Amino acid sequence: MIQKQKKSNHSSIAGRINSILPSATLTISAKAMELRAQGLDIISLSQGEPDFDTPEHIKKGAIQAINRGATKYTAVDGTPELKEAIINKFSKDNNLIYQPENILVSSGAKQTCYNLFQSVLEEGTEAIVVSPYWVSYPDMVTLTGGTPIILRTTPQNNFKLSTVDLRSLLNDKTRLLMLNSPSNPTGFTYSKNQYQEIGEVLKDFPNVLIASDEIYEHIYWGKERYYSFAEACPDLFNRTITINGLSKAYAMTGWRIGYCGGPKEIIQAMKKIQGQSTSNASSISQAASISALNGSLDYVVSMVGEYKNRYHYLFNTLEKINGFKLQESSGAFYAFPEVIGAINRLNLSDDIEFSKYLLEKAQVAVIPGSAFGAPGHIRISFATSMELLEEAMDRMKRVVE
Repeated sequence: MIQKQKKSNHSSIAGRINSILPSATLTISAKAMELRAQGLDIISLSQGEPDFDTPEHIKKGAIQAINRGATKYTAVDGTPELKEAIINKFSKDNNLIYQPENILVSSGAKQTCYNLFQSVLEEGTEAIVVSPYWVSYPDMVTLTGGTPIILRTTPQNNFKLSTVDLRSLLNDKTRLLMLNSPSNPTGFTYSKNQYQEIGEVLKDFPNVLIASDEIYEHIYWGKERYYSFAEACPDLFNRTITINGLSKAYAMTGWRIGYCGGPKEIIQAMKKIQGQSTSNASSISQAASISALNGSLDYVVSMVGEYKNRYHYLFNTLEKINGFKLQESSGAFYAFPEVIGAINRLNLSDDIEFSKYLLEKAQVAVIPGSAFGAPGHIRISFATSMELLEEAMDRMKRVVE
């Protein structure tokens, strides 16, 4: 006789789990897929995933690895060959010099961030997270027992942090400042001078580490050259963990490879965390990543050109929709308009209800800005074809205006 599990009257779930929420981007993307499976014509502009296929030379690198039997465990922190490719990438692109012991390869940049937070934060410590933020930063901090301190920014300042506000939040409990440029969700990118102004403040707080998430580094079309934080602030190199990965620039989201460079003692602590959780990243994905990092960037340049075209179409379209406001950015593949005027005109309560309204009435999925700590906005991903983007904008205009 098959015994059915009875619902328990008590919870076995750890209390700290109740303090975090499921990822909003993944939740809404799953909802869009569910509705699509029911036969609805849903256009999803919710997920941050390139619509381009992984380049052929990268796939070939994976196939060659399989054929030569490179399918076993690797060192927890990555193969020597991939670490060498990462070291060369940091040197060539960012003028940052690392040794193998300064590099950790993980199963995606998300795991890199998780490893870092678990390694340096604990109860009684604080991490400053700049809002709008990537949805997972605050919850990852909370899981360590630490406290996320939100540094709020405004559209008027292109969502860049104020050094006055930064200084006011720094204290003896602060362990980490989390930066992300180009930003998810805003697409704005810090300049060299802006980084240097931040660096001057941080020099007065020598115990604070800097985590710089640069996963969208190559998806950038600004006039000024892109700068890594540690490159702009070399005096803070030994306090900076530079985070990157293959997912966005190389259209390798499913391959799950992230990496970072940083101080040896921090990397070794992160390696301990990873060694007791997932161990090494996929050996086949690591081999493919070597092909990506050592190969030509021509494919990436082509993708970025397409993203730029889509962004300018989206910017010109959105600013004409009644109740939408946005500032022009130059990176990542998101637009982040303020939609308070549209919310009020439609007699909706907030950006969450507005996002539900777009899904129900226009069958277009977007992410509410509240998920990123910025109520009154929505995030629109343009990592989709121009044809679908144009159709989505037509639908949105019909139900909003």
